[in-house]
Amino acid sequence: MNKWLKTILFLVGSAVLTRFIPFSYLFRTVDTMIHEAGHALVTLLTSGHVQRIVLNADHSGVTYSTMYSTWSSVLTGLAGYMLASLCALLLFYWMSRKRYERGLWLLLGIAALLLMFYVREGYGLFWLIGFIILTALIQYGPAWLRVFYYGLLAFLTLEESVVGPVYLLTRSLSAPGSAGDAANLARMTGIPAIFWAAVFLIFALLCARWALGMFLRRRRR
Repeated sequence: MNKWLKTILFLVGSAVLTRFIPFSYLFRTVDTMIHEAGHALVTLLTSGHVQRIVLNADHSGVTYSTMYSTWSSVLTGLAGYMLASLCALLLFYWMSRKRYERGLWLLLGIAALLLMFYVREGYGLFWLIGFIILTALIQYGPAWLRVFYYGLLAFLTLEESVVGPVYLLTRSLSAPGSAGDAANLARMTGIPAIFWAAVFLIFALLCARWALGMFLRRRRR
């Protein structure tokens, strides 16, 4: 079977199956957390200033920041979706090496930093507190539970890293001015939002194909 078709079918199947897991929708915010942390990280690396981050119950998020150059703004606009895809890939890499504790510590670290410095109110505040407590408990819990929890987070993060750009692409066709990061990049560069949405989607699919390849090779072994 064509590897691209296999990747897409696997993602669709995973998206369907994970919805049967109770409360799995709560953990889809993990991708949003990583996405907004990516914006914040690149803002800081390019000498910008992050004011606050909002995580919403509908899995959307916003990073309020100040950038001092167009170049910084473009890099920050690219960072959210791309770093979320790379983080999902990293989680699958560690899963293929059975380094579950590394992935959980990474997610715990991101959540703790956002809670300490940038998320101050609303749904995101309570979600981060709950996520940190639960993940810390599972980190020191039974091995089987840690493996299951890690797998759930890895697959949900990978799914959402692809679903986000798919939604962005459809939005850039129907309402380009409200297509999130793609619209912001279009305003800064003059390149249409659909181009940026397509770049995000292609990058996400490349990372997904690589991640699922590692997962399937591990299962065969």
